[in-house]
Amino acid sequence: MCEMWLLYTLLVFVLSGISNGSKLPTAVKSLVWGPGLEPNIVLPARYFFIQAVDNSGQNFTSSPGESTFQVKIIAPGEEFSRIWVQVLDRKDGSFVVRYRMYASYPNLQIDVQLQDKHVAKSPYTLTGPVYHENCECPEDDSAKWLEHMHCPQSIPQILHDLAFFQTIDPDKIVKEITKRFGQRQSLCHYTIKDNQVYIKTHGEHVGFRIFMDALLLSLTRKVKLPDVEFFVNLGDWPLEKRKPTEKLHPILSWCGSNETKDIVMPTYDLTESVLETMGRVSLDMISVQANTGPVWEDKNSTAFWRGRDSRRERLELVKLARKHPDLIDAAFTNFFFFKHNESLYGPLVKHVSFFDFFKYKYQINIDGTVAAYRLPYLLAGDSVVLKQDSIYYEHFYNDLKPWEHYVPFKRDLSDLLEKIQWVKNHDEEAKKIAKAGQEFARNSLMGDTIFCYYVKLFQEYANLQVGEPKIREGMELVEQPKDDLFPCTCHRKEVKDEL
Repeated sequence: MCEMWLLYTLLVFVLSGISNGSKLPTAVKSLVWGPGLEPNIVLPARYFFIQAVDNSGQNFTSSPGESTFQVKIIAPGEEFSRIWVQVLDRKDGSFVVRYRMYASYPNLQIDVQLQDKHVAKSPYTLTGPVYHENCECPEDDSAKWLEHMHCPQSIPQILHDLAFFQTIDPDKIVKEITKRFGQRQSLCHYTIKDNQVYIKTHGEHVGFRIFMDALLLSLTRKVKLPDVEFFVNLGDWPLEKRKPTEKLHPILSWCGSNETKDIVMPTYDLTESVLETMGRVSLDMISVQANTGPVWEDKNSTAFWRGRDSRRERLELVKLARKHPDLIDAAFTNFFFFKHNESLYGPLVKHVSFFDFFKYKYQINIDGTVAAYRLPYLLAGDSVVLKQDSIYYEHFYNDLKPWEHYVPFKRDLSDLLEKIQWVKNHDEEAKKIAKAGQEFARNSLMGDTIFCYYVKLFQEYANLQVGEPKIREGMELVEQPKDDLFPCTCHRKEVKDEL
């Protein structure tokens, strides 16, 4: 029986080689790179990449087999290494390896092997200490942290949002923002002082503070943030609707719009997916890369959409799908806003796994209450995104280019059928756009870039402050979680001699 399975495995591997031009990947020419090979880049889940390369130096463009590469990560000298490792096949000749550490170690060794041979420069030694996510050991020099993280010198969206504010006076905004928004909206008033996080909430629905709390605690474990005082809008809609000629207030929001002047942050959804990768969430920017569905040629040539009834254009989309089922597969999975119309636009359909979206070549992205926060994950797939023109935007929208990263359609959906027909008639161009969108997501929407965005935002904001941020009356300390099982010793903290 063993011999039969060995023969079967060999046959599968040979057939895989035939599908890639009868060539096999080689250990010496395959490539390994990424932030997960650098000890100073601390992420909830670290990651790096492997590119399969054949003996002639050609990159594989399809999978050489999901078990082609073996990765082992250990802490030398430790009896047990509390590290969870996943090797994910991106089906395009490359792999993403992610690992989550549950303890900190003096050093790490990463072995990447192909048929018992080390790949590229493996084994990789991370000379530490190498800290895990829950270790509180902030880098005091924020410039050094930015350099270690390879953060950009500036981020245009942040500069754009803050350009409306010549100065920010903490004493004034506390009085004015609280009076203007405090009773009607759900706000979090934060002060970061000496790298400690303090909070006071305003409004009734403040449950979403958990996302911002978690992000700020994660950042302050990694880097010393400037002393800064700010307000975060916990609602969907951006708040600052005044004209630039009027008195504007700096409000941080997860979504912006062309009609408001809020300061945009990465969404709570994307932020949580970074913090909880290999944790509580199953949908994140890394897992999507290994679940992009069939190869392009085998995908269903229908435009696909599922969601809830959070915008009237979504009702129109479902109506279009009924008239043109050969072009659009769109249906509701939940009614909430237009329950009286359920008989017209129902029946409801079962939820579809997000990864199953990518069985379809064309993904429709249409606004919900504000911007549809699924766009990062749609871009990371292997389908072309048809995106509705919108007044709403996330922190990265202005870096996207229509017809390069996605196919645009009008806000009222009047040209959607035309655009779907265009991608069907221009298959190679559509495939190229899908690939460009995917590369954008892989390069610009990963955990390290999200952390960079937040730190740069707080630094630029702090530079505008003309008064001292204060721990105000009624504020409470947001405490770091206790890590009693695997406490770490921070090498940056001075050890005082016991008397």
